[in-house]
Amino acid sequence: MTTTKPIQVLGICGSLRKDSFNRSLLRAASEEMPEGMSLQLRDLHDIPLYNDDLYQPGPPESVQRFRADIAAADALVICSPEYNFSISGVLKNAIDWASRPPNPPLDGKPLALMGCSPGMLGTVRGQLATRQVCIFTNMLPMNKPELFVAKAHEKFDAEGRLTDAETRQKLRTFLVAFRAWIDRLAPRS
Repeated sequence: MTTTKPIQVLGICGSLRKDSFNRSLLRAASEEMPEGMSLQLRDLHDIPLYNDDLYQPGPPESVQRFRADIAAADALVICSPEYNFSISGVLKNAIDWASRPPNPPLDGKPLALMGCSPGMLGTVRGQLATRQVCIFTNMLPMNKPELFVAKAHEKFDAEGRLTDAETRQKLRTFLVAFRAWIDRLAPRS
Protein backbone atom coordinates (compact mmCIF):
# COMPACT_ATOMS: atom_id res chain seq x y z
CA MET A 1 0.00 0.00 0.00
CA THR A 2 1.32 3.44 -0.95
CA THR A 3 0.85 6.33 1.45
CA THR A 4 0.99 9.91 0.36
CA LYS A 5 3.00 12.51 2.15
CA PRO A 6 0.75 15.17 3.71
CA ILE A 7 0.54 18.45 1.83
CA GLN A 8 2.35 21.16 3.78
CA VAL A 9 0.79 24.59 3.24
CA LEU A 10 2.42 27.80 4.45
CA GLY A 11 -0.07 30.47 5.48
CA ILE A 12 1.21 34.03 5.16
CA CYS A 13 -0.66 36.95 6.70
CA GLY A 14 -0.22 40.29 4.96
CA SER A 15 -0.96 42.26 8.13
CA LEU A 16 1.21 42.94 11.16
CA ARG A 17 -1.73 43.93 13.36
CA LYS A 18 -2.03 41.66 16.41
CA ASP A 19 -5.82 41.38 16.11
CA SER A 20 -5.85 41.18 12.32
CA PHE A 21 -9.00 39.66 10.83
CA ASN A 22 -6.76 38.12 8.18
CA ARG A 23 -4.64 36.33 10.79
CA SER A 24 -7.90 35.11 12.34
CA LEU A 25 -9.07 33.82 8.95
CA LEU A 26 -5.81 31.90 8.57
CA ARG A 27 -6.34 30.34 12.01
CA ALA A 28 -9.83 29.30 10.91
CA ALA A 29 -8.30 27.83 7.74
CA SER A 30 -5.94 25.74 9.84
CA GLU A 31 -9.02 24.28 11.59
CA GLU A 32 -10.74 23.52 8.27
CA MET A 33 -7.86 22.02 6.27
CA PRO A 34 -8.96 18.95 4.29
CA GLU A 35 -7.59 15.59 5.34
CA GLY A 36 -4.00 15.12 4.24
CA MET A 37 -3.17 18.83 4.50
CA SER A 38 -1.66 20.94 7.24
CA LEU A 39 -1.21 24.68 7.56
CA GLN A 40 1.77 26.34 9.20
CA LEU A 41 1.24 30.04 9.92
CA ARG A 42 4.08 32.46 9.15
CA ASP A 43 3.98 36.08 10.19
CA LEU A 44 6.14 38.78 8.66
CA HIS A 45 7.15 40.76 11.77
CA ASP A 46 10.82 39.92 11.43
CA ILE A 47 11.24 40.72 7.72
CA PRO A 48 13.13 44.02 7.23
CA LEU A 49 12.36 46.47 4.46
CA TYR A 50 13.93 45.25 1.25
CA ASN A 51 17.31 46.79 0.60
CA ASP A 52 19.71 45.29 -1.92
CA ASP A 53 22.61 46.44 0.29
CA LEU A 54 21.32 43.97 2.90
CA TYR A 55 20.76 41.26 0.28
CA GLN A 56 24.16 41.30 -1.42
CA PRO A 57 26.30 40.10 1.49
CA GLY A 58 23.69 37.38 2.05
CA PRO A 59 20.09 37.93 3.10
CA PRO A 60 19.42 38.61 6.78
CA GLU A 61 18.76 35.48 8.84
CA SER A 62 15.04 36.26 9.14
CA VAL A 63 14.78 36.43 5.34
CA GLN A 64 16.72 33.18 4.96
CA ARG A 65 14.25 31.48 7.35
CA PHE A 66 11.29 32.95 5.45
CA ARG A 67 12.65 31.73 2.12
CA ALA A 68 13.36 28.30 3.63
CA ASP A 69 9.79 28.12 4.97
CA ILE A 70 8.45 28.85 1.48
CA ALA A 71 10.81 26.34 -0.15
CA ALA A 72 9.76 23.61 2.32
CA ALA A 73 6.05 24.18 1.70
CA ASP A 74 4.13 22.39 -1.03
CA ALA A 75 1.80 25.36 -1.45
CA LEU A 76 1.02 28.82 -0.09
CA VAL A 77 -2.08 30.55 1.23
CA ILE A 78 -1.80 34.32 1.38
CA CYS A 79 -4.42 36.08 3.47
CA SER A 80 -4.06 39.82 3.35
CA PRO A 81 -5.93 43.06 3.83
CA GLU A 82 -6.26 45.54 1.01
CA TYR A 83 -4.52 48.88 1.40
CA ASN A 84 -5.34 51.77 -0.93
CA PHE A 85 -6.98 49.41 -3.47
CA SER A 86 -3.82 47.28 -3.60
CA ILE A 87 -1.49 44.80 -1.92
CA SER A 88 -0.36 45.54 1.64
CA GLY A 89 3.14 46.98 1.91
CA VAL A 90 4.31 44.31 4.34
CA LEU A 91 3.21 41.52 1.99
CA LYS A 92 4.76 43.14 -1.09
CA ASN A 93 8.01 43.62 0.82
CA ALA A 94 8.10 39.93 1.83
CA ILE A 95 7.39 38.83 -1.74
CA ASP A 96 10.21 41.09 -2.96
CA TRP A 97 12.66 39.34 -0.61
CA ALA A 98 11.40 35.89 -1.62
CA SER A 99 11.58 36.65 -5.34
CA ARG A 100 15.33 37.32 -5.42
CA PRO A 101 17.79 34.87 -6.98
CA PRO A 102 19.27 32.40 -6.60
CA ASN A 103 16.48 29.85 -6.58
CA PRO A 104 13.52 32.06 -5.70
CA PRO A 105 11.28 29.77 -3.63
CA LEU A 106 8.05 31.29 -4.98
CA ASP A 107 8.71 29.90 -8.47
CA GLY A 108 6.01 27.39 -9.39
CA LYS A 109 4.28 27.39 -5.97
CA PRO A 110 0.55 26.68 -5.96
CA LEU A 111 -1.14 29.63 -4.29
CA ALA A 112 -4.53 30.42 -2.81
CA LEU A 113 -5.45 34.05 -2.11
CA MET A 114 -8.02 35.10 0.44
CA GLY A 115 -8.66 38.06 2.63
CA CYS A 116 -11.09 39.97 4.75
CA SER A 117 -11.92 43.55 5.43
CA PRO A 118 -14.49 45.58 7.34
CA GLY A 119 -15.50 47.07 3.97
CA MET A 120 -18.13 45.89 1.50
CA LEU A 121 -15.76 44.40 -1.11
CA GLY A 122 -13.58 42.28 1.12
CA THR A 123 -10.18 42.37 -0.55
CA VAL A 124 -11.13 42.19 -4.23
CA ARG A 125 -8.70 44.83 -5.51
CA GLY A 126 -5.87 43.75 -3.21
CA GLN A 127 -6.12 40.19 -4.46
CA LEU A 128 -6.15 41.40 -8.06
CA ALA A 129 -2.95 43.38 -7.44
CA THR A 130 -1.37 40.30 -5.83
CA ARG A 131 -2.26 38.26 -8.90
CA GLN A 132 -0.26 40.73 -11.00
CA VAL A 133 2.78 40.08 -8.80
CA CYS A 134 2.26 36.34 -9.37
CA ILE A 135 3.06 36.78 -13.06
CA PHE A 136 6.68 37.78 -12.47
CA THR A 137 7.26 35.49 -9.49
CA ASN A 138 5.64 32.55 -11.32
CA MET A 139 3.41 31.64 -8.39
CA LEU A 140 0.43 29.63 -9.62
CA PRO A 141 -2.73 31.15 -8.11
CA MET A 142 -5.99 29.22 -7.98
CA ASN A 143 -8.58 31.16 -9.96
CA LYS A 144 -11.81 29.84 -8.46
CA PRO A 145 -13.42 29.82 -6.05
CA GLU A 146 -12.42 33.18 -4.67
CA LEU A 147 -12.71 34.11 -1.01
CA PHE A 148 -13.38 37.73 -0.11
CA VAL A 149 -14.77 38.23 3.39
CA ALA A 150 -16.62 41.54 3.64
CA LYS A 151 -17.81 43.10 6.90
CA ALA A 152 -15.23 41.04 8.77
CA HIS A 153 -15.96 42.81 12.05
CA GLU A 154 -19.36 41.08 12.02
CA LYS A 155 -17.95 37.60 11.35
CA PHE A 156 -15.34 37.17 14.10
CA ASP A 157 -15.80 37.32 17.84
CA ALA A 158 -13.69 39.38 20.27
CA GLU A 159 -11.12 36.55 20.50
CA GLY A 160 -10.73 36.39 16.71
CA ARG A 161 -12.72 33.18 16.17
CA LEU A 162 -14.67 32.91 12.94
CA THR A 163 -18.29 32.69 14.10
CA ASP A 164 -20.15 33.16 10.81
CA ALA A 165 -21.35 29.75 9.59
CA GLU A 166 -21.75 30.83 5.96
CA THR A 167 -18.19 32.18 5.82
CA ARG A 168 -16.85 29.03 7.46
CA GLN A 169 -18.61 26.89 4.83
CA LYS A 170 -17.17 29.06 2.03
CA LEU A 171 -13.74 28.62 3.62
CA ARG A 172 -14.15 24.82 3.62
CA THR A 173 -15.21 24.84 -0.04
CA PHE A 174 -12.27 27.11 -0.87
CA LEU A 175 -9.77 24.79 0.84
CA VAL A 176 -11.17 21.64 -0.80
CA ALA A 177 -10.81 23.38 -4.18
CA PHE A 178 -7.27 24.38 -3.26
CA ARG A 179 -6.45 20.74 -2.50
CA ALA A 180 -7.71 19.82 -5.97
CA TRP A 181 -5.64 22.69 -7.48
CA ILE A 182 -2.47 21.45 -5.78
CA ASP A 183 -3.16 17.88 -6.93
CA ARG A 184 -3.80 19.10 -10.46
CA LEU A 185 -0.48 20.95 -10.59
CA ALA A 186 1.60 18.27 -8.91
CA PRO A 187 -0.11 14.88 -8.64
CA ARG A 188 1.12 13.06 -5.55
CA SER A 189 1.68 9.36 -5.07
